Amino acid sequence: MLGPRADADRIELSLSIVRIVTAILIFIHGFWRASHWDPNVTGFGEWLSSLGFPEGFYWAAAVTIYELIAPLFIVARRFVTLACLGHIGILALGAYLVHFPEGWFVVGAGRNGMEYSVLLITCLIATAWAYAPRRA
Repeated sequence: MLGPRADADRIELSLSIVRIVTAILIFIHGFWRASHWDPNVTGFGEWLSSLGFPEGFYWAAAVTIYELIAPLFIVARRFVTLACLGHIGILALGAYLVHFPEGWFVVGAGRNGMEYSVLLITCLIATAWAYAPRRA
């Protein structure tokens, strides 16, 4: 049986794996969109504008840049809660606007559903909570 410190070390390592892998997945998403700026960011912006977002291109560019920068803060353990909260907002809005209308499943019983977004949001909530400032 492991002692309390060994258990705490395992918990810390487990959370670090979730934190780092989640950040990498989000970064890859932003990197791919940025590396294919036109048509992806432009098209994303046009789509946002069609939904009524003012200056949709700038929102799309801001989301893309956030997906490139905020994961670096998460990996470096700096401003983790703030970076996670921004991603939670982006993913929640994306889940509502894009994935919710398609149902739950990403593949298999459906297509383009919201299950992956819910998983990422859950990982971000756990990470944000773990790194939230402690109250005295």
